[in-house]
Amino acid sequence: MHFSIPDTSEITDGSGSTFTSFNIHINGVFHCTARFSLLFSFHEQLKKEFGVNNLPPFPPKKLFQVAGPKLEERRQMLERYIQIVSQEVAIANSDVFNQFLLTAQQETQKEQSENVSLDVYLMNGHKISIGVVSTDQTEDVLESVASQIDLPEDFVYYFGLYLVCKEASDGEMTIVRKLQDFESPYISLKSATKQGVHRIVLRKSYWDSSFDDELLANKVTMNLLYVQAVNDIERRWVITTKEQQEHLKSLQQKGSKREFLRLARTLKHYGYMQFHPCVADYPHDQSHVLIAAGNKELSFRVKLAPDSVKEGSFKITRIRCWRITTTVPEGVRQTDSTQLELSFEYLMARDSLQWITIQSDQAILMSMCLQGMVEELIMKKQGKKMKKPSDRSKKGKRSFNRENSIASTLTQQPSSEDLKSLKGKGNDAVGNSAFDAAIGDDDL
Repeated sequence: MHFSIPDTSEITDGSGSTFTSFNIHINGVFHCTARFSLLFSFHEQLKKEFGVNNLPPFPPKKLFQVAGPKLEERRQMLERYIQIVSQEVAIANSDVFNQFLLTAQQETQKEQSENVSLDVYLMNGHKISIGVVSTDQTEDVLESVASQIDLPEDFVYYFGLYLVCKEASDGEMTIVRKLQDFESPYISLKSATKQGVHRIVLRKSYWDSSFDDELLANKVTMNLLYVQAVNDIERRWVITTKEQQEHLKSLQQKGSKREFLRLARTLKHYGYMQFHPCVADYPHDQSHVLIAAGNKELSFRVKLAPDSVKEGSFKITRIRCWRITTTVPEGVRQTDSTQLELSFEYLMARDSLQWITIQSDQAILMSMCLQGMVEELIMKKQGKKMKKPSDRSKKGKRSFNRENSIASTLTQQPSSEDLKSLKGKGNDAVGNSAFDAAIGDDDL
């Protein structure tokens, strides 16, 4: 997860008093706004549960309200604090962490708990209407959807809820992000709809296509895989020849869903997520590339000329770490014109590491895909299974029980040159535990 506090807001409460609130963004999307006192209380709760020695420095309290350069310094310290604690597995999985974010979202949107109807879609546009409480967490909503469509308990968490938006240019539905358990899907959708047409869709949330074998035996899960495969092929996320397209169309017309899936699984980039065309500094500066994530890799298709494309891939087991940065042009306000970048350090050859940078408005989604693939790889190596609804805590709010394989946060400080273009955002690099756990001589 990528946390940032890009700016602050001046808010007037019911008594007429004005105070400064810090705007928290998660994975590039506004999540909530929180006063310093609320963030300080959150820090105190973490101290009680994890000990002060396991937490980064927190900005000190001041007798009077801060402003100007002091306020900017506090904003940067708070941003750095939440970025670091969010990368600590025990903290990010704790009830304290997730309940703070859920409650802050609810209070920011002034949302009261009430029974509401929520529409969740499949990628073919089929609508599933469910009754939920407006403040239900993502996993509660996912389980409600599963119950509505008779999805077996063993397979619930093979799927996830994703926020998608309708592109104004071509009407295509673009994946924005996967919804996390520290948010309410109802509130997140309500907030996102203010910026355009959005939906919540149900998609499979795993990357290793071998998991398909377990799902093909069940009619419900097989149908879900079929719907997604058809959509991905229609969007040209899956690469097909003319003959393969005709064979797939014939199977589709016959209603031969299992045979359709068996053929689809043999096709290039089946199960991948494709991103918008973007720019990278590999193989050379300002390379125009089409990137897709899947099968334990980032696939690059580099446009060399109008009719010439070079293909290559970067294996996740050879990515030592990665980071998200937000660059701000000189003389421009941070909220007016920003550019997201994903940078990763890659083992090109034995003892040869190289940083590669991608400029994309979907950089955070790319980062989340990398994290998901790493987590899944480690889970399989450790012989663990996908969790089930029965694994969740039933005491009060359900706990965030996701296995997280991100091993550590490398808290490197930016250089003076970096600070010219970075305003304190996203400089932490996420260490990749799969780099050490899964790499072998065959990868070099």
